[in-house]
This record gives sequence, structure tokens and C-alpha cells, in this order.
Amino acid sequence: MPVVNFHLLAGHSTPEQDERLLVEASRLYSEVLKAPMERVRAFITPYPAARFAVAGELCSHNGLHAPYFEFIVLDGRPLEERQRLSRGFTELLVEVLGVRRELVRGRCHRVAPEDWSIGGAPASVLRADEVQARKAAEEGVSHEA
Repeated sequence: MPVVNFHLLAGHSTPEQDERLLVEASRLYSEVLKAPMERVRAFITPYPAARFAVAGELCSHNGLHAPYFEFIVLDGRPLEERQRLSRGFTELLVEVLGVRRELVRGRCHRVAPEDWSIGGAPASVLRADEVQARKAAEEGVSHEA
């Protein structure tokens, strides 16, 4: 399930930087979610500067590189994990691409397990034990609080 997509300004990173971003983002995802690496997907979607606007102006005019990332987790993942991923993906963009932290934006998409497909079958069926364990852990925390 772990999927991250970095929306970047084309031509503002080298192939080596792109590789490092994808590899390190994959490691982060696997570590934070305690998910096997084979489940992780990481993408870069590049945009020409004439099709990317920041602060109301095309990047071809203002030269700003302000990456946006989106990542997906199954509903039920704890807030701490989601925030750790947001911080980690932001840190990677700052460290690997040298972008200004205040220009980075990101979003977590939570998807219901029955709405996520793995090989054509719903995650709610294929990952039922994992989903139930997370739900039980979350309910245990909320009852203790």
C-alpha cells in the first residue's frame, strides 16, 4: 500500500538526486510503517516550469522550486506515523534537492482498506489481520487516554 509521489519541477534535479530521493523515501516508508519493502512504491512526476506555478506566478518566471508530495496509507495508521512520514519526506526534499523547507508542501491520503486493491482484491480481505491489529491497538490507546 505505501505509495508516495513527488511532484517536482523538471530539470531541477539530477538522475542521481532522483534515485536517492526515491530509494531513501522507500526506506523511510518501510521503516515507519514496518512494511515489507516489496509493498512500497515511490514516483517522481516532473512538470515543465511553464506548467508549474508558485506564489501566483509560473516557475519559468520566478524560478522557484516548490515540491509537493502526496502519500497514501491505509486508514487506521496512527497520526504519529503519518506525521513522521510528512516530516521525513520534507526533510528528504530539503536535503537531497536543496529546496527551501518553507516551499515544500505535502498531503497524506488515507484510504479505506476496502477501497484499496492489491492484485485485484481489496486490502480489507488480503490484509485483514494487519488492519484488525492496528484497529485494536488504536482502540486500546484511546481507551487508556
